[in-house]
Amino acid sequence: MAATPKDQALTYRDAGVDIDAGNALVEAIAPLAAQTKRAGVLGSIGGFGGLFDLKPCGFKDPLLVAATDGVGTKLKLAVETGLHEGIGTDLVAMNVNDIVVQGAEPLFFLDYFACGKLDVSVAETVIGGIARACEEAGCALIGGETAEMPGLYGDGEYDLAGFAVGAVERGKLLPRKDLAEGNIILALPSSGVHSNGFSLVRRVVARSGLRWNDEAPFASGGALGEALLTPTRIYVRQVLETIRKTKAVKALAHITGGGLTENIPRVLPDGLAAEIDLGAIALPPVFAWLQREGAIDPDEMLRTFNCGVGMILVVSPKDVEGVLAQLCDAAIIGALARRGDGATVRYKGKLASKVRP
Repeated sequence: MAATPKDQALTYRDAGVDIDAGNALVEAIAPLAAQTKRAGVLGSIGGFGGLFDLKPCGFKDPLLVAATDGVGTKLKLAVETGLHEGIGTDLVAMNVNDIVVQGAEPLFFLDYFACGKLDVSVAETVIGGIARACEEAGCALIGGETAEMPGLYGDGEYDLAGFAVGAVERGKLLPRKDLAEGNIILALPSSGVHSNGFSLVRRVVARSGLRWNDEAPFASGGALGEALLTPTRIYVRQVLETIRKTKAVKALAHITGGGLTENIPRVLPDGLAAEIDLGAIALPPVFAWLQREGAIDPDEMLRTFNCGVGMILVVSPKDVEGVLAQLCDAAIIGALARRGDGATVRYKGKLASKVRP
């Protein structure tokens, strides 16, 4: 920043903060936020707080469910490649997928975008992605914060965080209390790495010597950076529809940081364990490449990455057929068993790619 004479009046713009740019961003994203409006939304963005009325949503005895998350060092990849279109989807997905595993319907979302110097075009692209993802999840984007903080973030860098609130009727909260030995574990596939494990992904890419614009070794015809930035899948609508139509879902787990190993135990009661057949999981080529290129131990893969499973459901054996009919891309990967003295998640078989990487 250029020095100024001591007798010259200073402005906020001189300090690196452009209020006009912030106002321009609010004007640009207002129509995007308006497209996410749903029952319960009061007012529009730009106020001191977002307003939401539960009564029009039809809940009788609701519990509120809140979540907050970011997208981790996947942001570094978006900044370094200049590909910002999908990172907003990642942000929304990481929050609303956590909401729905408790049987709750996501109602509204707020974002926090922080940078050193505001690039309105980049911010509009990111927040536009957030708005589209909110629409996909059926929740409203009712507000947020754009913070310009020169000296804290480097040139072109930004940070993202998101906050979601949902609701569920008191008697329909998940996991249910009737989880039992012999219940079946179903898996919904992920769309890729999603938004966890990117510190390790970046180390593997550095070891490989590849650049972000080189062809991805695991995806023909696409650049490595673009392939790794595939947005996180949003499961909300299909999961809520399955819960409501079948009334068979006993528990759900969003497979994020910690993988299958750490996330499944979060929804199991004491005394029960999950037995997972790794042979029933088709390891996507991106994970096969990461494992091979980084010489990553299978146990490390399973507690770092989703390994192709983005969401698991637990149902009774008698309900499996009906739930599979509702979820056309789900697969049986295991069952609940007595825990005993063993681990909460036990594996048999081994991870293997079903597609040549």
